[in-house]
Amino acid sequence: MADADQSQSLADAINNTLTPVSNFVSSIIFYSVNVAGVSVPLVVVWLIGAGIILTFALRFINLRGFRHGWHLVFNPREHLKDDPVDGEISHFQALSAALSGTVGLGNIASVPVAIALGGPGAIFWMILAGFFGMSAKFAECALAVKYRKVQPDGRTLGGPMFYIEAVFSRHGLKTVGKGAAIFFAIMAMGASVSVFQVNQAHAQFANVTGISAPLAFGIIMSIGVAYIILGGIKRIGGVARLIVPVMGVLYVGSALIILALNIPAIPAAIATIFESAFGLDAAGGGLIGALINGVRRATYSSEAGVGSAAIAHSAVKTNEPLTEGYVALLEPFIDTVVVCTLTGLVVIVTGVYEPFLFNQNVVGIEITSAAFESAFGWFPYVLLLASVMFAFSTLVSWAFYGSQAAAYLFGPSKRTDVIFKLTLCFLLSTGAAVSLSAIINFIDSMLFAMAIPNIIALYLLLPELKRDVKAYEAKIKP
Repeated sequence: MADADQSQSLADAINNTLTPVSNFVSSIIFYSVNVAGVSVPLVVVWLIGAGIILTFALRFINLRGFRHGWHLVFNPREHLKDDPVDGEISHFQALSAALSGTVGLGNIASVPVAIALGGPGAIFWMILAGFFGMSAKFAECALAVKYRKVQPDGRTLGGPMFYIEAVFSRHGLKTVGKGAAIFFAIMAMGASVSVFQVNQAHAQFANVTGISAPLAFGIIMSIGVAYIILGGIKRIGGVARLIVPVMGVLYVGSALIILALNIPAIPAAIATIFESAFGLDAAGGGLIGALINGVRRATYSSEAGVGSAAIAHSAVKTNEPLTEGYVALLEPFIDTVVVCTLTGLVVIVTGVYEPFLFNQNVVGIEITSAAFESAFGWFPYVLLLASVMFAFSTLVSWAFYGSQAAAYLFGPSKRTDVIFKLTLCFLLSTGAAVSLSAIINFIDSMLFAMAIPNIIALYLLLPELKRDVKAYEAKIKP
């Protein structure tokens, strides 16, 4: 007991020390303006604005390329005719690895928060934001493959830091470009310390089982993460191709069962979503509240425009960069349009969100857990397994993102790679033992700070990307 008290005291001391720094950084990255009584972080406007602009500039590539993206995933050999082909993993493995990083606890927890704060209409705006995010994912992932570096041993180094540096240098701003790329890499390394995932997975574990063993839980999670990430992107891709489908079937299947049991309530739920989305429902959050909360949570969920997933996609086996752009645009569709929509419908048809409406301190995973438990008493165990798998897969993918950023900063040596990964796993092992809100807020700030240089580079590279798309579409046109 004394050890627990000392641990908590140390955690409180660290938290109190870092809070001023965290608050200062967060106040910059998440600077907000008030719109109709709703706080709107400008970084969210920055991200969703990029999605809209890229969608129109690329002539709705998210619609035109949707079918082709699935074709590339399930028929990869048709597009690997060149010999040799650079890269380390298949299109499916790259998509799975990237989904591992975005399909996390945010899908389980952030959707109910959006509904609680903005009303059921937030789901409509979340879907729309995910739709526009598909174009941002296309752009950043295609460019990440185009500008990646292939090592003599066949390993790939890729991510937005490479095209950020290149495009600024091309415009005569070499120093600025290098600085922006370094900034992106540092932010990516910081964001990879996903202690929130460990903390929340343990919270659900303790809530369902009644067993509270934070240190042991954190150590076990970090050992599993270390084993996978020390094997490199090939092992990560191999594990992701197994975990993501199982994770999807488990969670999506559970959600579909609950919806099947509540079929009569689905039409009314859909009507409620549309009425609330446009401010027609007096009990909802109004048009602005629904719109802002839906867009904000979709942005947090898919990370479209942040540039993180582009690091995983850059390792794909292809000599045609645009192919991975088409595959990548499927990611926000699966992550936000499908998974988040199912979560939202489950929460709405079961009605468990109503006591939490407009509660600023709501904990989203509690609402989801209650929705699942409303069907069967043992469903929280299914949610627990899904939560742990979500958290684990996110930790693995972000560990790879951080290691690639470290390789960019310090060189692609084995020593740098191992030191970074072991240090990261040590930090993750403490994630469930202490609750450091200042660190979590600081890490969130670093995640969204990545979007600033990334989107600027996307705008600068847009003319080049449009030419590449035109040439590729002419080549594949029957």
